[in-house]
Amino acid sequence: MEKLEEIIKQIKEDAKESLVPIVRDKTLCHIKKLIEQTKPAHILEIGTAVGYSGLEMLHSGAKKLTTIEKNEDRFISALKNFERAGVSNAVRALNGDAIDMLKLLEEEGERFEFVFLDGPKGQYIKYLPIIKKLLTGGGILFADNVGVLGLVAHSELVTHKNRTMVRNMQAFLNEVQNDGSFDTEIFDIDDGYAICRKK
Repeated sequence: MEKLEEIIKQIKEDAKESLVPIVRDKTLCHIKKLIEQTKPAHILEIGTAVGYSGLEMLHSGAKKLTTIEKNEDRFISALKNFERAGVSNAVRALNGDAIDMLKLLEEEGERFEFVFLDGPKGQYIKYLPIIKKLLTGGGILFADNVGVLGLVAHSELVTHKNRTMVRNMQAFLNEVQNDGSFDTEIFDIDDGYAICRKK
């Protein structure tokens, strides 16, 4: 039987080789520390990719993971990786558009103590109202890649193609910093991340 650490390491190497975007090391280190400190019973992840970050979060002490992935090939890879790691019983994996899946979870009355937001960057602002309802009081929203490869800080570099995505990310950051129901810290590490604690 392979050790979980070895399986996770192999998945990370395979993802990098296949150019599948996965959470960066320093960012992941902060996520793991938060999970170890807060011991969330149920985590929601938006952007499964191949299951690497989900496995790391479970390995850090989360009891249960609900994860959403739109890309069918990556979703299938993630299911195989969860099975290989022996954690399938602790995972509910949903294949579909995040906004539809979030609405489904809201209808089901699901609640989460920790949300890892790592889906399409231009959609964060659209997801936020539902995430806010799904997050328990005292829960944490961890939003990754809020720097959008440095484009949020350097809007003069934004091409026409990326303009809407960057504008939407700026709106998201503005919202989480000015919404009185969150305490928000933004970190300029890796591609930037925001930690929003719900009051």
